[in-house]
Amino acid sequence: MTNSKLDKRTLNWIKQGRGSGSGPDYLPWLTVRDVPSEGRVHRVLGHLTRRTHHLLSDLEFSTFLLLEWNPCVRDIREQFPLDVEETLGIAEELGIRHPSVSGQIQVMSSDFLVDIQPSSMGPVRKLAIQVKPLESLTNPRTLEKLRIEQRYWQQKGIEWSLVTERQLPAAFVRNLAFLHPAANLTESLDVLLAAIPVLNNYLSSHPTTRLPDVAMLIDQKYSLEAGSSLARLRALCALRVLRFDMHTPWESLCAGDISVPRKASAIEHLRYSYAENQ
Repeated sequence: MTNSKLDKRTLNWIKQGRGSGSGPDYLPWLTVRDVPSEGRVHRVLGHLTRRTHHLLSDLEFSTFLLLEWNPCVRDIREQFPLDVEETLGIAEELGIRHPSVSGQIQVMSSDFLVDIQPSSMGPVRKLAIQVKPLESLTNPRTLEKLRIEQRYWQQKGIEWSLVTERQLPAAFVRNLAFLHPAANLTESLDVLLAAIPVLNNYLSSHPTTRLPDVAMLIDQKYSLEAGSSLARLRALCALRVLRFDMHTPWESLCAGDISVPRKASAIEHLRYSYAENQ
């Protein structure tokens, strides 16, 4: 990056290595403390990267949840900086004023740069994502900056995608937000997996009963603390051991909506994968 016309804070961020690294070592260019947000911001532990992600809006948070749930995603880097020399050149080429504040050139960033690998033995490709509310796309200046960003990634041969709330299925995202914290296990994986036969017995015996009510029956039968079985169901769904239609709101689920793995090999694969990622 050029040092000309960059403010001291930006130069300091470059020295810190922001925007570099991958996986648990990546440092986002922007953090929740750096940018005033018009809405809520989120600091979220990523189960994939094992680090805290800095998300500057609810839309970014929703997009992050969908990315992390996608089994083809291998790495998620949020607030990824664009090379300022290149964006300056693109802005000049397009006849667009480059983002700046009080005469200081601003480093542009994409909300996400994602590594995607559809098969374990296949190649890894990158996807750059910008997240914007639909209403912001009526702003001519916003569209100009998006043109610069799109051209930047196009020149690098990397796919670029613009995501709005239209691409974020509401019920699916709400379920992900509910399940995400439960993947931080409060019980060992072995304890959770050992509970599956009992859970399966009650789920199959009460298919039309609401999930919390079935869980309460299990708690009462085995003298468990209230809420224990529901927490186990939630954790097992977060780990995708138990499955349900993610477009159905969690609070609407009945026992018969939950799918339980029939093969021991599926559970053993989860046990191995979980241990490998710890």
